[in-house]
Amino acid sequence: MKKDHLRYLVVPLLISLLTITGLITSGNLISETKFEVKNLNQTKNSVALTKVLEYDTVKTYNSKIPTGVTITKEEGHTGLAYIDEENNEQIIESPKNAEIEIGTGDKADYVGKMTGYGADCAGCSGAGTLACKTKNGSYYSLTRDGMTYNDDEYGEVRIIAAALDKFPCGTIIKVDNPNLGTFNAIVLDTGGAMKNAWESGIVHMDLAYVTETDPAIHLSTSSNVKYSVQRWGW
Repeated sequence: MKKDHLRYLVVPLLISLLTITGLITSGNLISETKFEVKNLNQTKNSVALTKVLEYDTVKTYNSKIPTGVTITKEEGHTGLAYIDEENNEQIIESPKNAEIEIGTGDKADYVGKMTGYGADCAGCSGAGTLACKTKNGSYYSLTRDGMTYNDDEYGEVRIIAAALDKFPCGTIIKVDNPNLGTFNAIVLDTGGAMKNAWESGIVHMDLAYVTETDPAIHLSTSSNVKYSVQRWGW
C-alpha cells in the first residue's frame, strides 16, 4: 500500500464558497468528486491545498480458503483533506481501508471422476437424508428439501457426495464437468465408493438428484472432471 507519500491539489479560492475537486480512488478505479469548503475570511486570492489520504489494506489469513486464493471482502478508497489558512488539516472525506482474506489451506485443484445418484438409489434409504449436518446443525433431505442448497456465501449450489476425510462437510467446490458445464457444489454427503477411491488416491464425487429416474443423472458420469475448492468445510 502506498502510504510513504502524499498527493496534493492546489486550488485558488476565487469565491467565498469554494468547490474542491478531488480524485478519489477505489481499487483501480479513479473518480472525480467535488466538495464545497467555505472560505471563512472571504479572502479571494487565497490558495487551498488539498491532500489525498491513502488507505491501508487489512489482511487476514484463513485456512478455509485454499493457498494461492485471495478474496476481497471490502474495496478500499482514498480520502480527501485540505489545508486551511492556519495550516491545519481539515478532513473532507476519510479513507476507507480495503479488507482481503488470504488463503492458507490445502491446494484447490483436483481432477477426477463423477457419477450421479438419487435418493432412491440401491442401498439408499429412500428418504434422501444426507450424511452431513447443515451449518445450523440440522439434517438435509433430498426428498424433502431438493437437490440444491442455499449457502450463506455462495447462494444456491448443487449437493455433492465426496470422501469426507479429504473434503469435509460444507466444502464448496467449483465443478467443471464436460457434460454439465461449470457450477458450484457443496459437500453434504458421502459414500463407500468415494471413500475407497480416495484411499487409492482417486477423486470420485457423486452428484445428488432427487430420484434415480431423473434423465439428467446420466449426464453426470465423466472420468475427466475438474474440481476447484473454493472453501474448505463450514
